[in-house]
Amino acid sequence: MSRQGLEAVLIAEREPLLRFLRARGAGDAAEDVLQDLWLRVSALDSGPIADPRGYLFRAANNVMHDRYRSAQRARQRDSDWLAVQGGAGEASDAPLPDRHLIARAALDEAEAMLRAEGERVLQIFRLFRIEGIGQRQIAQDLGLSLSAVEKDLQKAYRALIHWREKQDAD
Repeated sequence: MSRQGLEAVLIAEREPLLRFLRARGAGDAAEDVLQDLWLRVSALDSGPIADPRGYLFRAANNVMHDRYRSAQRARQRDSDWLAVQGGAGEASDAPLPDRHLIARAALDEAEAMLRAEGERVLQIFRLFRIEGIGQRQIAQDLGLSLSAVEKDLQKAYRALIHWREKQDAD
C-alpha cells in the first residue's frame, strides 16, 4: 500500500484510533498523538504494507509511548536543573518580583477606590469577600441592617467595576 493509501486508511480509521489511544492512557492528548502519527505517515517513504490498519494502530501506540518517554525526560531534565540550581526539585509558585510589584500596585489602587467609598464599605467588603463572613453575620457584628450591608457591598462592587474599566482603558 502506498503512502497515499496509508493516509486514506488513517482518515477512515480516525475514530477507532482515537478510542484506542484513549483506552491506552493518551486521554486528552489522543488528538495530538494522532496528529503526530499523520505527520509520520506523510513523511513515510516505504514499500507496500500488508496490513495497513494494524500498522497504523501499532504506529499510534509507538507514537504515544514516544511522547510519554519524551515528557518523562523533560521532567527529569527540569528536576536535575532545579537540583543543580539549589532548588528543592519543585518550581516556585511565587510570582516574579516585577509581577509582584505590579500586582501590589493594582491592589493598592483597588483598595484606594474602595476606601474612597468609605471605611465601612472597605471593611464590609473585606469581611465578606476576603474573610468569607456571611452578610447576616457582618450586619449583626457591626450593628447594621442586612440592607445596609448589601448596599455597601453594591457600592464596593460599583467602585471595583469603575476601577476595572479604568484599568482596561489604560
